[in-house]
Order: sequence, then structure tokens, then C-alpha cells
Amino acid sequence: MKPDVSGDRADYSFVHSLRVRFAETDAMGIVHHSRYLPYLEEARVEFLRSIGHPYSENRNAGRDFTVLECHVKYHAPLRFDDVVTVHLQPARASGATFTIDYLLTVDNRITTKARTVHAYVDTAGRPHRLPAWIKGLVRNEIVRG
Repeated sequence: MKPDVSGDRADYSFVHSLRVRFAETDAMGIVHHSRYLPYLEEARVEFLRSIGHPYSENRNAGRDFTVLECHVKYHAPLRFDDVVTVHLQPARASGATFTIDYLLTVDNRITTKARTVHAYVDTAGRPHRLPAWIKGLVRNEIVRG
């Protein structure tokens, strides 16, 4: 998977900021690569909450968004105490899968581009068609709960 994630902040409909904690850095003083996935997850959860479809709503309905793929391209390191802005945009949706693009910045400097692909599944892991509100996110027609 080679993502064509946009570097233009205007292409993203949601923004979430977080601060890098010391425990997330490695011996070189930069954020360890394993910490980026929780940053993306935090932004996804906050995005869903912001549009009136909190993650717990889907879990309570017996559905989940399992991660099928993840690609992260590091452009510049993140360091302790950086305030990271995670820009998020649902990019594609079809059948039972959808894709989200991310742009991470610090002080308007691009540090990271990422993409995750998710499947909409039940508690047994069987795929289900995406609900209309998820498909609507891709068309920027946010359907609030």
C-alpha cells in the first residue's frame, strides 16, 4: 500500500491535538514508531465522538471497526513535549471497508502522513455493509447521531 495522503491541511475535515509524553520517546529522544498508531486511534475516537457517533455506540450495537491495514510515512521526528496536530479525513468507503487519511503536524511542519483501512465487522469478525453515515463521511456529508 503506497498512500497518496495529502499534505494540504485544508483537505482534512477534523483536527485533534495531543502532547507527546516523555514515556513515548526512545533512547534517541524521539517518539518511538510504535506510538504513532495510538495517536491515530485517539484522533479516530475523538472524530467519531465529535460527529455524534461515539465508538461505544458501535460496540454496544455489536459492531466494530477492525484495522486491516496501516501505513505510516515519517517525514520528521516527534519529540517530547511537542504539541502534535492530527488532521483526519475519511477518504474512501465501499462495501464493508473504509479508509482514513491522516496528516500530523507540529508548528505547521509536516511530520507524518498515514492511512488506515478498516472493516466494519460484528462480534464474530464477520464483515457487514457500512452504515450510510460512514459512507456519508467520505462525501463530507457528516450525518450526526
